[in-house]
Amino acid sequence: MEATSEKLSIDKKQLLSGLRVAASRIPLLAWFLGGLVAVALEQFIGNPFARGIGLPKVPVLFGFVIMLKKPFLIPSAVLYVVLIYLLPVAVVARLTAASMNRLAAKLLDLKMFLSVILHLLLFYAVLHIWAEMSDYRVLVLKLMLIAVMLTLSLNIINGYMGEFSCSHPGFMALGAYSASVFTVWLFADDRLFGPALLPPAIGPFLFPIALLVGGLVAAVGALAVAVPSFRTRGDYLAIISLAFMFIVKSLIENLEVVGGPRGLGNQPDWANLPVVFATTAICIWIINNFVRSTMGKALNAVRDNEMAADAMTVDTRKTKILAFLFGAFWAGVAGGLFAHVLRYVNPGTFGIQKLAEVLAMVYFGGLNSVYGSIVGACGISLLGEALRPLELYKWIIIPLLLILVMIFRPTGLIAFKEFDVKKLVQPKKMAD
Repeated sequence: MEATSEKLSIDKKQLLSGLRVAASRIPLLAWFLGGLVAVALEQFIGNPFARGIGLPKVPVLFGFVIMLKKPFLIPSAVLYVVLIYLLPVAVVARLTAASMNRLAAKLLDLKMFLSVILHLLLFYAVLHIWAEMSDYRVLVLKLMLIAVMLTLSLNIINGYMGEFSCSHPGFMALGAYSASVFTVWLFADDRLFGPALLPPAIGPFLFPIALLVGGLVAAVGALAVAVPSFRTRGDYLAIISLAFMFIVKSLIENLEVVGGPRGLGNQPDWANLPVVFATTAICIWIINNFVRSTMGKALNAVRDNEMAADAMTVDTRKTKILAFLFGAFWAGVAGGLFAHVLRYVNPGTFGIQKLAEVLAMVYFGGLNSVYGSIVGACGISLLGEALRPLELYKWIIIPLLLILVMIFRPTGLIAFKEFDVKKLVQPKKMAD
C-alpha cells in the first residue's frame, strides 16, 4: 500500500515536472496568441455556450463570482473556464510554439524594441477583447493596472530602500486632486470652477500634462516627509509619513475650493483602457530601469548597510530623498488616473483602508521585485473582486491569506527577482 502511494506521488511529480518543462519551451508570443484566440472565442460563442451549460450569462471574472454566489453552478463555471480559456490557450500555444519562436528570433535580430512593442500590442489586444464583454471588466482592469503602478512606486521605498512609508495614500490624493483641478478647471463646465477656459476637444492631448502635474505635486509634497525623516534613522519615517497622510486628508476635507468632504467630480472621461495600459507600461519600464541603474544599486547598498554605503562614497541622504520623491511621483500619476477612471474623488478614499490595501499588495507580491509588485497588485485586486459576494467574510479570508504568506514566505511570493525584458521576449529552447 505504501509502495503504491509512493509510486503515485513520484508519478505526480514527474507529470508536474514534464508540464513545467513543456510550458517553459513555449515563447511568450505563443501564449499571447493563445489568449487572443480564447478571448475571441468568448466574444463569438461565450453567451450561447454559457446558457447551454446552465449559466445565466458569461462569467464576468473567470467564474469565481458565480461560484461563490451560486455554488451549485460550480461544475458549469469550471467547464466554461476550461473549454473557453484554458484549453484554447494551451492548444494554440503548443501548436504555434515553433513558428512563434522563429518570429521572436527574427525580431530580436532586427531590434529588441520591435519585439517588445509586438508583445505589448498582443497583450493589450487580449485584455481589450476580454474587457469588451462588460463595463465591469473594464473598470476592474483599469483599477488593477493603477494598483500595479501604486505597488511598484511603494516597493521602491519599502522594498528597494528598506524603509517603511505610510504616506502613499497622501501622495495619491495630491496627484488625484491636482490632475482633477487641472482638467476640470481648463476643460469642463463646473459649478466650482465655472465655464471651461479651453476647448474640451484638445483636452485628451493635454491629459498627459495633467498626470505629470499630479505626479510633480505629489513629489513636492514628499519633500515635507523626506527632509525631516532622512535626517534621522529608525522608525521616524513611518511615524512622519503616517502623520502626513492624515494631514493631507484633513487638508482636502477642509478646502471648499476642491469640494471639501463632498469630494470633487465632473472629471473628463479621458482615462480609457489604452491610456491606462500605456501609462502602466511606461511606469513599469521606467521603474525597472531605475532599480537596475546605478541609483538603484546605490539604493540597495543603503538598504543593506547604510554606514558601509556611506563609507563607499554613496551620498546616502541624497539617494534616499531622490528615491522617495521618485516613488511619490508615480503614486501621484496613479492618483490622477484613479480620479479620471472613477470621475470622482473623495478625501475619505485616501485613508487607512487604502494604505492597508497597497501595503498588502507590496508584501504579498514580494519586496525588491518588479515581478512581485505586478503579481501582488493583480493578485490582491482580483482576489478582492472574486470574493466580493462573501461581503464581510472577504475581510477575514484575505488577511488570513496574507498571514499564511508572511509565515511561509516572509519576503513575499516573488522577492528579489529582477525583471529582465530580454529574457521574456527571447525565443525558447525547443525539444530535440
